[in-house]
Amino acid sequence: SLCAGAAPSLSYQELKDLKKTDVLHIDVRERWEIDRYGKIPASINIPLGELVEALQMDPMEFKEQYHQRMPAKTDPVVFSCLAGTRSKQALGFAQSLGFS
Repeated sequence: SLCAGAAPSLSYQELKDLKKTDVLHIDVRERWEIDRYGKIPASINIPLGELVEALQMDPMEFKEQYHQRMPAKTDPVVFSCLAGTRSKQALGFAQSLGFS
């Protein structure tokens, strides 16, 4: 399940359409889940337990660790996980840090 700003969830097709735009897709599953179930193309993996710290990193440190430009607080970001619970938590964390 996927979770995005104004919409509580996205369908697979909605995500595919969004990924054609300049949206950052953060997969908050654990690394072992990525190994077991596979990586979602064009997403970056930041396990939920690391997300708050990651979103507060220095942008250069973020790029070095995650090989992706750090999102600005106004950039479109989509969070995903296996069932939707962690992606909703991730959205709450991001919003509490000032991401819109």
